Amino acid sequence: MPTPPPPSSPSSPRSPSSPSGPVSPWPSPSGAAWTHGAPPLRVGALVPLTPPGWTEAGRHLLAGLELGVREVNEAGGIGGRPLELLVRDTAADPERASKAVEELAGLGVAAVAGEYHSVVARAAATRADALGLPFLCSSAVLDALTDEPTDWVARLPPAQSHGWRTYADFLRGAGRSRVAVAVQPSVYWASGTRLLREQLAAHGGSVVELDANALGPEALCDALVEHGATALLLLVGQPEPAVPLVRAVRSDPRLAELLVGAPAGQPEFAGWAEALGADGAGIPFLRYLPERPGPLGERVGKELRERLGEAPSFVAFEGWDTVAVLAEVFRSYGTDRAAVAGAWPHVAIEGSRGPIRFSRAPGIGVWQWVWPPVQVVDRDPGDAARFRVLHRGEG
Repeated sequence: MPTPPPPSSPSSPRSPSSPSGPVSPWPSPSGAAWTHGAPPLRVGALVPLTPPGWTEAGRHLLAGLELGVREVNEAGGIGGRPLELLVRDTAADPERASKAVEELAGLGVAAVAGEYHSVVARAAATRADALGLPFLCSSAVLDALTDEPTDWVARLPPAQSHGWRTYADFLRGAGRSRVAVAVQPSVYWASGTRLLREQLAAHGGSVVELDANALGPEALCDALVEHGATALLLLVGQPEPAVPLVRAVRSDPRLAELLVGAPAGQPEFAGWAEALGADGAGIPFLRYLPERPGPLGERVGKELRERLGEAPSFVAFEGWDTVAVLAEVFRSYGTDRAAVAGAWPHVAIEGSRGPIRFSRAPGIGVWQWVWPPVQVVDRDPGDAARFRVLHRGEG
């Protein structure tokens, strides 16, 4: 199918010259009323819910999406129509995600949202672009989400180059200039390695790659000693091989001063702490949350905690913010697909993590929130349930 023409400008009551301050994502429910017999407004949701997908991240993402939909409907829906989420499990499979986008387009969804894995989100974005279907990426960061610039795709999380540049700044500030990466084959991991090498080399640092598939935990420890590494970054899957690698490094007295890091965020989730206990603390990772949430973030966090039965990760907040953006677009610009895509540059809402607006960032071919809050945090060695903020990124 040929790529459709760029979406037309939204013919909505809100124009680009309207007041630019962020608005509340939900109208007051006091005047909400269902339109009798109104058909639901459908939104597709792509989420990794089964292995080899990162199911813990998928569960948090879905919890945020579902909470957002529930709150929209409690406030009267969209013009009296209930919002309905059509969930599809991607299982971290790009082809499966692409087929799901085609199926959802045929079911008449107004937009597709979600996904956590970058290579899967890239496949979904490419297919959505080809079909002329708006796609709001909730939680995947690969810079090249599409090969060519597109108006059909927008993204909430920061581009990988922005977040990992922040992580490289943290490493330099911590005096860790000889960095080893334990890496598995992946476009995402390869991109992260390149970004780290560029950032550190510019300041006299170095990055050596260690093949996590070819080297067992003990052999990897030997290689770290041989290279004189001052930091090891885990660019690998969770729990395998990340957990056995951490255990091996923590038990090796030769590596007692080595900093172990996981920029992709593996230690964010409760499963990490359950698998590693004290060994999983003190491992810095990227997290996309403000240091102190505002009233909206506090409320959403409380609701998410009750829904999940545990502390919500930043991925759960990304899910809620996804629905907040889509609800504002539907209410202000309508539900026609071209109008939805044309609305991305005019969005201005208060999200759970701060004001959300989309613009074009250099080198990024989709509409991008520039930028969500970025932190480098770790689990406190004295209390693994507590997170410490070690470094803050620039907005």
